Amino acid sequence: MAPLLDVQNLAVSYTARSGQCSTALAKVSFALEPGETLGILGESGSGKSTLAVALLRLLPANGTIEHGAILFEGKDLLQTGPRELEKIRGGRLSLIFQEPSLALHPAIRVAEQIGDVIAAHKSFGRMAVREHVRQLLATVFPTDSERIGNSYPHQLSGGQRARVLIAQAISCGPSLIVADEPTASLDPETQQEILALFRALRQKLNLSVIWITHNPLLLEGFADRVVVMYAGRVVEAGPASSLFSVPRHPYTQALLRCLPPRIEDGFASHNKVLPAISGEALLSADPPKGRHCLFEPRCAERMTVCTEREPEMVGLSSSHAARCFKLSGESK
Repeated sequence: MAPLLDVQNLAVSYTARSGQCSTALAKVSFALEPGETLGILGESGSGKSTLAVALLRLLPANGTIEHGAILFEGKDLLQTGPRELEKIRGGRLSLIFQEPSLALHPAIRVAEQIGDVIAAHKSFGRMAVREHVRQLLATVFPTDSERIGNSYPHQLSGGQRARVLIAQAISCGPSLIVADEPTASLDPETQQEILALFRALRQKLNLSVIWITHNPLLLEGFADRVVVMYAGRVVEAGPASSLFSVPRHPYTQALLRCLPPRIEDGFASHNKVLPAISGEALLSADPPKGRHCLFEPRCAERMTVCTEREPEMVGLSSSHAARCFKLSGESK
């Protein structure tokens, strides 16, 4: 079976007002199977949000897709015309933005905003749109859905606004939802409630999901596979179970070492000082000076070769790969 989404060697750049061009994504490749949940993990500035908007060709005016292919349901979105692309976005492919309070119109009631999405993609009559909206709100709000639909966004909590965006995203029956840190501003309990809702919707609607986050804890037990990004590059990709249990790239290992202890680890572990990754993160929009491993300045295992050229992805198994010289057998 062909992948639902196949991203091949995607490269994106931004042009500043000064005219300077900076690479935001380079050599980004991954595939997503039907019904699969893929986690995109990395620090702020690693290129995760750029990847999200690039997949739907929603880059800002100064953003350019330099080369690559985005094959969605067998069609290259980079070669798709504007009218057809409008039908795909929101119809077959939905994006949930990071901050619900900014994504929702402050002066339009929730039910009307969801209805506008449906009307843009479906040839439903007014009564049919209202009924579909009612069913969607009942799906994401098991109680109090009528009040929610009649509310303005500012009258809702952060978790409720996040659920409204989910209702919009699933309103036209997409096969893939790209969720760009949709729980970043929510408390841990509400985050888990949103994840539980996604699990239920994934099973009920046979959804595929790309979940973008800087928090590995949100992906454990939720994502099937994980892609780790650093400075606009994929540095490790593999099944979530093996990537979290035996991370292979030094950056992935460092990220997981920084996680807070779990409650079941005991009181003593909670008094330990959490480690931090040394140095400053290289932003995806920072132009690299020369060709080398971009994580090298922060890596405790750096070698001479890391300053001389950029490593390629090394296959560790049929489903797991990482971009590191130590994994390719080089030792100097």
